[in-house]
Amino acid sequence: MNKLARRLAWIAVGAAAGAACYHLTKKKRPQEASSPSLLHSGTRTIETERLILRRFKTEDAPAVYNNWAHDPDVTKYLTWEPHVSPEATAEVLEDWEGRYENGSYYNWAIVLKKLGEPIGSISVVEQNDDLKKAHVGYCIGKSWWHQGIMSEAFSAVIRYLFSEGYQRIDSRHDPRNPHSGHVMEKCGLKYEGTLRSYDWNNQGYCDACFYSILASEYQKGR
Repeated sequence: MNKLARRLAWIAVGAAAGAACYHLTKKKRPQEASSPSLLHSGTRTIETERLILRRFKTEDAPAVYNNWAHDPDVTKYLTWEPHVSPEATAEVLEDWEGRYENGSYYNWAIVLKKLGEPIGSISVVEQNDDLKKAHVGYCIGKSWWHQGIMSEAFSAVIRYLFSEGYQRIDSRHDPRNPHSGHVMEKCGLKYEGTLRSYDWNNQGYCDACFYSILASEYQKGR
């Protein structure tokens, strides 16, 4: 074997060894682990002491518009602008209705039992199936602020999402809206930190305060 042939042979051996090492040390993706997959049962009805959490219907448009969607005080720190009419609200609800057949779509109307109509919403706005984490957003009409209603709804959704197999549930708020953070704390989420100019809402660029709760923490606290 001449010098060039020997050199090429050693290169081939080295490449084969490198490939073998890669396959031996390659990190498993999360779904390759032994833990079960997410159930993705979708938006199912949840009942609490004062509330029914259910799917939105197009006929909810007048209540959604009147109770919170038209109000700039409600949307002040949100990413969507106040609705201009019940008809605009109906268009949004029609789109949501079409998504409910997707088992990974979680979006609830918060219905106050004694009123019989929606007064707010709570939904999974971002999720990562590989890492089994869900990011939750919510809003409620001004007439029902500071009554513990959103904490009641969020606690129920946390319980449901953990039963679906999620390992982490998180949320965030604009620091100028501290009451939203109080809801998260009341529901057992821990403050993780504030990211500067992380977000955009109806006030422009804004910081974002992050909170989370893990399935292991939730089980310990029960």
